[in-house]
Amino acid sequence: MKLYLLSTGTIAAIRAPVPVYLIRTDDGDMLVDSGCAPGAQGGIVVAPEQHLLPQLAALKVAPEDVRYVICTHLDPDHCGSHRAFTSARFVVQRTHLDLVRDDAPPRIAECRAQWDLPADRYLPVEGDTEFRPGIELIASGGHVPGHQSVLVRLPETGPVLLAGDAIPMEIALNPERRPIFPFDMDAAATRSSTARLTDIARRENALVVCGHDGAQWAGLRTAPDFYR
Repeated sequence: MKLYLLSTGTIAAIRAPVPVYLIRTDDGDMLVDSGCAPGAQGGIVVAPEQHLLPQLAALKVAPEDVRYVICTHLDPDHCGSHRAFTSARFVVQRTHLDLVRDDAPPRIAECRAQWDLPADRYLPVEGDTEFRPGIELIASGGHVPGHQSVLVRLPETGPVLLAGDAIPMEIALNPERRPIFPFDMDAAATRSSTARLTDIARRENALVVCGHDGAQWAGLRTAPDFYR
């Protein structure tokens, strides 16, 4: 199993990446999120070299090769290229899928064209789930209801926790003292999820990859390099 970290945009105000994660397994390729759509949007700049599909092509991954897209959640900087993956199923927490279908927050409603797919394209899960051997989905709501993080157990690196927007920066690793950011919908749930994730990371001795941390990103192994 290999894990690639790709940046699909830059949040201009804080110079932080908008990541997508490619997980290559013996059973096929999967993504965690699909990042930004090409172009500038909402304070996010997408440079030509950050377009997702050419980055995947450089790794010899065609859109039709992607079997699953694990959705941490459906904010616009996480689902911007969903429709490019016509052969994939989209793995999402059922509570999040129900939310966006019934009463999507305005920022998620804005990108409905990307995530409003036929029901059979989605694979809803309920809470913590072992999705595949070595890939665990961890319910981590608060930023939005039904947010999920992903724990990847790599054969050489060991566990890597893709925290998503539950822990967007290293300054948010302390559940009690962490900032609550403007897009976090439920402060108490956000702190509770932070506590769960940091407990898991401590128990597993996992590398925690934050959702949008430019300083951390600079020290990580990014594509075309990878973790194995």
